Amino acid sequence: MGDVLLALSIPVLVFGGGIYAACDCWWRRRHPAPPSPYTHRAARLAEQDMLLLAEEIVDDAYAALGPLYDAPAAPPAPGPYGPPTVLSSLPSRPASTPDRAPSPPAAVRKP
Repeated sequence: MGDVLLALSIPVLVFGGGIYAACDCWWRRRHPAPPSPYTHRAARLAEQDMLLLAEEIVDDAYAALGPLYDAPAAPPAPGPYGPPTVLSSLPSRPASTPDRAPSPPAAVRKP
């Protein structure tokens, strides 16, 4: 009789665990836990720390490289004969056509 009870107790425990899991799942769906304020607070604090670190990095970079950007660029000195002339004798033309029509397709190359 002891062996029969032992053999039947395993399916009963598995079935009971399944019923418990189903009821627990149902209960948690109907009664969700409120969001923890500690996780939101931790996220805000981490964001503030990250912003402070980024500001420090930018400030250090500006302190090191700022004089390169602050110095005014010297205008090019005019040559002995005035400003340089355009070297190309071709008239300048616009980079694109004024109309908005699509360009014709390219010809097919034969191998």
